Amino acid sequence: MRYFVAALCLAAAPVWAGETPAPEGASVYFITPTDGEAVSGPVTVRFGLTGMGVAPAGTEKENTGHHHLLIDRPPLGEGEDGMEELDYAILNDDHNRHFGGGQTEVVLELEPGEHTLQLVLGDAGHVPFDPPVASDVITITVE
Repeated sequence: MRYFVAALCLAAAPVWAGETPAPEGASVYFITPTDGEAVSGPVTVRFGLTGMGVAPAGTEKENTGHHHLLIDRPPLGEGEDGMEELDYAILNDDHNRHFGGGQTEVVLELEPGEHTLQLVLGDAGHVPFDPPVASDVITITVE
């Protein structure tokens, strides 16, 4: 019985990233806009990356990935209950934008008001790296 309980506890532990290793020191960040910036729409968002390369989704090349932009949603690893598992592909919807073509910028039409943005690098299958290569969450105000 105790082995069953131990196995159950391990199965319930949250997983924050996939199995594709990220190189030490890799980071993704916003070139523009910056945290706290007030901008007018449409909003041009430029992505920065160090320690890795950008490649289209589906490309199986070591130390490369593609960008995902999380918009007005909880940060990476935090669902509504605070425990979102991320060992699966990042969704593709209004709050989770995929840039599987290897794009490094986007022009967004955002409603006036405050918005949060976070960048996450995904592997060939849209799964976050291990450890995750994710930016800090920034807040912008669209005027």
